[in-house]
Amino acid sequence: MTNTTSTTEISKDFADKAETSVEILIQQLNAMWEGLVALVPSMLIAVVVLVITWIVARFAAKIAGRLTGKASMRPSLRQLVDTVTRIAIWVIGLMIALTILLPGLTPASLLAALGFGAVAIGFAFQDIFENFMAGILIMLREKMRIGDFIECEGVEGRVEHIALRETHIRKPDKELTIVPNAILFKNPVKILTDVTKRRHEMIAGVSYDTDLEDARKVILNAVQNADHVDQDETIDVFAREFNSSSVDFTVRWWSGSQPRDMHQSRDTVIRAVKAALDNANIEIPFPYVTHTFKEPVPFKSSDNNKD
Repeated sequence: MTNTTSTTEISKDFADKAETSVEILIQQLNAMWEGLVALVPSMLIAVVVLVITWIVARFAAKIAGRLTGKASMRPSLRQLVDTVTRIAIWVIGLMIALTILLPGLTPASLLAALGFGAVAIGFAFQDIFENFMAGILIMLREKMRIGDFIECEGVEGRVEHIALRETHIRKPDKELTIVPNAILFKNPVKILTDVTKRRHEMIAGVSYDTDLEDARKVILNAVQNADHVDQDETIDVFAREFNSSSVDFTVRWWSGSQPRDMHQSRDTVIRAVKAALDNANIEIPFPYVTHTFKEPVPFKSSDNNKD
């Protein structure tokens, strides 16, 4: 009897606890549902705010595009203005939507949370943000425009597109190289087409028995009459050094700054100098090799030369 009574009491206690737990769970679910239903108007208003933010961002970007289009601004700087305008409007719209959705969230606490989150995200995505900031600074500075031919860290080509995180460089062989903006910002960049003219040079050698003044005049005259050479700029012909088999001249002239201009002018100058030196009977020596021996080298005459 005693054992049966104890078992019954235990079962009854378990049933009571289970019933109590179910009631608590139901109450919590009802509270969550009521809270969700109460939050629906705020959610709808927040969605409406986001839609309005999207519309305003597009409208503001179009206005910014028209304003920057009238001004003499580079395409990359116009893109920066458009991006910054969109980001600023979206930040304001998201802050308003979060404040409506969570009434207890004040703008001050939201800014504090965003500040702490920005620090944490900044450490986690340091390289991404570094390239992002470098892209903004590259767009703001005056030099290195789209279409410029540049050289940086072994990458040489024409700037095709400047984005916030990367720059697209098209090599002369049409190969596309995507370079992180941090590399272009932290390292020296050669802008070969910053101006329309560029100085080129080559080395011309003549033999040691040549009158150097005559050779200089022949080379100078040849370059002055060559095609693709800017005759408005100074053409220089300077004796450079005593080389192993020749006396070398440095020949300098001006032509266009584009890579093709360099190749065309170099081709015409080299061919003109070669033809002029040949016509003047001035030797362009190739390397000579002179062998010396410590002792005389014996030579044996052939049978045909015995007489």
